[in-house]
Amino acid sequence: MLRKLGFLTIGLFDEADPRRGHESTLEIISLGERLGFDSAWLRHRHLQFGISSPVAVMAAASQRTSRIELGTAVTPLGWENPLRLAEDLATVDILSGGRINPGVSVGPPMNYATVRDALYPDTADAEDFSYQRVTRLLAAVRGEQVSDFSGTLGFEQFSGRVQPHSPGLASRMWYGGGSLRSARWAGENGMNFLTSSVVKAEESTDFAEIQLSHIRAYREANPAGRISQGLVVIPTDSATPEQRARYAAYAEKRLPRTREPQGPARMMFAPDVVGTSAEIAEQLAAHVAFREVEEVAFALPFTFEHDDYVQILTDMATKLGPALGWKPA
Repeated sequence: MLRKLGFLTIGLFDEADPRRGHESTLEIISLGERLGFDSAWLRHRHLQFGISSPVAVMAAASQRTSRIELGTAVTPLGWENPLRLAEDLATVDILSGGRINPGVSVGPPMNYATVRDALYPDTADAEDFSYQRVTRLLAAVRGEQVSDFSGTLGFEQFSGRVQPHSPGLASRMWYGGGSLRSARWAGENGMNFLTSSVVKAEESTDFAEIQLSHIRAYREANPAGRISQGLVVIPTDSATPEQRARYAAYAEKRLPRTREPQGPARMMFAPDVVGTSAEIAEQLAAHVAFREVEEVAFALPFTFEHDDYVQILTDMATKLGPALGWKPA
């Protein structure tokens, strides 16, 4: 039985009119709340035409909504200063009434060789992109000491820990992992676990079996932690014939990459699931990893129009979710 239903968006925009795209994203999140979705998640895209500052977008969304949880899936920490990010996250969490779910990952920034001099002009070779970066973020979010000084200096008061402090935020930190090592690390370090439509082919080349192994490895390390699965799911119940044709073409174009591991890292991609809600529910019921989770964040396709997202979300909330046993909030 599906307990929590969420959706994930990249927040695509036109370079010539970025406000329109960002407003569309905020409207979609507001619609999600009205439809009863439990959560809305934002992808993170640097130097592209998608959301580069999900913390800012979450802050804006928090003022247009009152209930829906807001998350990132995921923020690549190679682009971030963990202490500064902790301040931003705590601030938005306070403003939202304790509704944000920050998801993070580690590793060098994408295309690092082309951006390193702009991002870290003096420390590019010394930057640590390992799990230690997450550990620093978690310590700051949890309210551990980050400064050797606290007290009064002149007329000003200083704290030794990040301010504001949001006590519940630490329990809502997520790690986005695509490997067994990441799944275990997330569990051992008390984080929740995001598993998406991209995993690393380590013990198998069957996507569902790989994802299942990650879920079980995480659960062994942290039985009480939350797990959210993310797949690209496109229900077509109320779609027009033209929409159905575009959705099918989108999935067909992306299908070849799902047939075998991709690149030196042997990444496996899940096929996009397109069809009526009844057809999708049947496919998901046969997905061994889906059967292990109670939460999902279905990913919206990257390149569709606002009206397409309205139709997809409406069908998800009114037809697909109930077919999976979910009840709107």
